[in-house]
Amino acid sequence: MKFKLVLIVSFLLATMGAGAIMAQEMPPAEIINDEGGPVLITGQLSYTDPLFVAGVGEPLIILEDQAGFVDRNESFLLPPESQIMGQITSDFYESPVSYSIALPIEPQATLKDVDHDGETDTGVMIYAVAYWTNIFGPAFLEERDLFGGGWSTAYASTHISPNPNQKGEVIGGKYLIYAPDDAQGFPSGFGDDGLLFTDDDPVVSIPQGYSVVNMDTDPFTFDRSQQVTVDTIEGEGAAADDFSNMSYTEAFDAMIEKFRTEYAFTELKNLDWDAISAEFRPQFEEAEANSDPIAYVRALQHFTWAIPDGHVSSSAFINEDFERDTGGSIGIAIRELDDERVIVSYLYDGGPAEDAGVELRAEILSINGQPIKDAVSAAVPYSSPFSSDHAKRLQQLRYAVRFPLGTQVELTFKNPGASEPETVMLDTIDERDSWSFSFNAIGTNAGQTGFELPLEYQLLDSGIGYVKIYSFFDNERLTVDLWERLMQDLNQQQVPGLIIDMRQNGGGQGFLAAQMAAYFFDEPYQLYSFGSYDKELGKFYFDPNPRFRFYLPSEDKRYYGDIAVLVGPACASACEFFSYDMTIDNRAAIIGQYPTAGLGGGIEQFFMPEGQVVQLPISRPVDSDGNIIIEGKGVAPTVKVPVDEETLFTSGDPVLEAAINYLQQ
Repeated sequence: MKFKLVLIVSFLLATMGAGAIMAQEMPPAEIINDEGGPVLITGQLSYTDPLFVAGVGEPLIILEDQAGFVDRNESFLLPPESQIMGQITSDFYESPVSYSIALPIEPQATLKDVDHDGETDTGVMIYAVAYWTNIFGPAFLEERDLFGGGWSTAYASTHISPNPNQKGEVIGGKYLIYAPDDAQGFPSGFGDDGLLFTDDDPVVSIPQGYSVVNMDTDPFTFDRSQQVTVDTIEGEGAAADDFSNMSYTEAFDAMIEKFRTEYAFTELKNLDWDAISAEFRPQFEEAEANSDPIAYVRALQHFTWAIPDGHVSSSAFINEDFERDTGGSIGIAIRELDDERVIVSYLYDGGPAEDAGVELRAEILSINGQPIKDAVSAAVPYSSPFSSDHAKRLQQLRYAVRFPLGTQVELTFKNPGASEPETVMLDTIDERDSWSFSFNAIGTNAGQTGFELPLEYQLLDSGIGYVKIYSFFDNERLTVDLWERLMQDLNQQQVPGLIIDMRQNGGGQGFLAAQMAAYFFDEPYQLYSFGSYDKELGKFYFDPNPRFRFYLPSEDKRYYGDIAVLVGPACASACEFFSYDMTIDNRAAIIGQYPTAGLGGGIEQFFMPEGQVVQLPISRPVDSDGNIIIEGKGVAPTVKVPVDEETLFTSGDPVLEAAINYLQQ
């Protein structure tokens, strides 16, 4: 009998192969709804992050080849032939988003042998349903779209471990798998180590064709329905916190705790969250006690103003307060020069100041008996808060000469050429021309109509190229298409130099900004790292393999001419990172009268009662030496254009003229 058994095994090995024997030894997978395997996947993409759709031009639902996760290869690039594109079947800008994916008869993903039987088998194709945006590639996702490669850790059908020591590990969710024959195996659980695709995984034999693997059951179940629902998972780190159903004080306490643990710059800015809570909580308590939503919104506004960070903001705004406090004018706008004089930069025709004898360029010495520098420092702009002193000061100059209507203002000034100062009493009037002038003077949205493209360019009379990048928050695909068209035109026409005007760019997608800067380099420089608070560790965590580096475009799309980047205090956030990147190897001259705004953190938004949304920076950028970059100081000009009477009253653009002169030299 024993001899007969040996003959049978030998016969099977000779005729069927070792793989078939192993398949016979593996228990069969637990199949549900065996209809031959899926032909169509439907599902929903849900998101809570208010910024999720910002800038998205070409959203994609795809089947994502998971070979990168199987091998733990963070540089794995999805082969174009493996990318099975789905269809978005509802309004992408309203969550949840519906989609469907028709499955091909012969998929082309990477085959991976995951049964760990010691034999080399054909393997299976493993997919996750995933959300991506196509920013750079023509029809398929490429390295830049994929942030350098790897696998999705949010907005995919897999659930990812929040533990940084298990970075990117799949701990649940659903996979779609394809077996080319019926001799393949697949894990039916995570094994004792809790990890997938490791040696201790229990393995089952799977049928030929498609199956959906549910990893939230124990053991895994394999769905062979013809139509299967597979939803994406937003992920713990991606979902927005929602305190909107709490009472005012409960929401305040939750907000304070979030700032206390997650705010990126507590130590840098020397913030005492206990003291801040003690200062503002009584305002929320009073608003709650009186059921007063206006008092609550006002308290929320004042709380965000108290944190010296331009990225901290809320939707809280009481228009009546703003109109009351800024509605009155004495008919001037003022600027502070490099020599520290504060002078009249705009004089309203027929206004109180002009009628009292104040002249353009007059030096302002005091307001209501307070020295002008102190009066400016005491002003509280409604555009608060600010990360940098220079950005704050420019806004305070605007607000220092605004008052409620019906008030009298004492002004002490000294006209140009006068030997003695004068003091006059002025009645405020309702005029906004001086307000608009001061707004435009510091660059914020000056002259914009709302019809601008993300970037617009031209060839100047000097033969130098000029491009103005308005935003990194606009349609990403359109932005890149315009950018690459610019590179093509610059190279074809052999333009020797390029001016990049960033002075009205309020920021947007930092990764997009970095990759647009990459068109001027030949090396994939590592740029910076971002650290954020990790709940598992209870501290800020920096990924040892940071993703922020240049992913270079093809060489024919790079530009090698001289470059000048124009900056100012309205250049914020992603705009500043672009400007910072352009300082690498002194690639560009940074030209301006002031540094950029100094907003360095990566932001998150969350929900509060009464429909309010609060924003805070939750990630901290550092250079290779661990030093915090940009936050609080901005990117300073390497070519400083003076702020003096000559530049202030010129009919041209002194910063642009300085850039042209620099490139011509």
